[in-house]
Amino acid sequence: MKKLTVYEIQQLKGKRQLTEIFTDKPEEAAAAADAGIDMIVTIAPAGKKIRQAAPNVFLIMAPVPLHRFDPSNEVAIRTGQEALDEGADAIYCGTGSLERIAALASVRIPVIGHVGFIPYRTNWIGGPRAIGKTATEALEVYRQAKASEAAGAIGVEMELVPHRVATEISRRTKLCVISMGSGTGCNAQYLFATDMLGTNKGHVPRHAKQYVNLRPEYDRIQKLMVDGFTQFKQDVTTGAYPEPRHILQVQEDEFARFMAGIDP
Repeated sequence: MKKLTVYEIQQLKGKRQLTEIFTDKPEEAAAAADAGIDMIVTIAPAGKKIRQAAPNVFLIMAPVPLHRFDPSNEVAIRTGQEALDEGADAIYCGTGSLERIAALASVRIPVIGHVGFIPYRTNWIGGPRAIGKTATEALEVYRQAKASEAAGAIGVEMELVPHRVATEISRRTKLCVISMGSGTGCNAQYLFATDMLGTNKGHVPRHAKQYVNLRPEYDRIQKLMVDGFTQFKQDVTTGAYPEPRHILQVQEDEFARFMAGIDP
């Protein structure tokens, strides 16, 4: 599969729905690449391994300072460039900061913003919930999306916005609008691999869809690992390991010369 470019993502707006997943596991990234997934989002510490596992997938990386702490413009640019050096094709600015988006865009670093429900600001809105059910909130989401476009973003994740609202906003912006639970009127659909594969042990959001259930298999593998390590410990304790076949030998004459050359 040929890796998408920023230009191609922009040109595909309104022509077909793109697919995007989040993962920080190289084996999941490789599977996503084999499945033809268009875009992968990951965090910076996993970035290089994800890029190696999925070299032909458009990779959006969330550098940790940008992702959580909304640093200065200088830090944003430096960490953004470091992410590109690690193999990212675009940078995810999860705080939705227009100033940071503009700083990144000013040096031609492709950046994805975030509108609608922003998890890092949950405390200000009374907990996780949809954003845009009132006209006032919907207009604010629209304003934020257009402001992200004006700041130079190439796209925005639109999280938990009512479908009709998201559709109308997407029609009125050149951004690639990436839906996280915001319906098919957006330009891409985004899910977390852990929800799709059934490995999420915590809260599963309403918009998530489980396609396979790997949890029993993972539990089985975990038990096998514990069994193997337990047997190893028992073997060491009882002397069953190492066996003669696991031990390196030395020729008798060489060993005799060694013994003659060391202290009594």
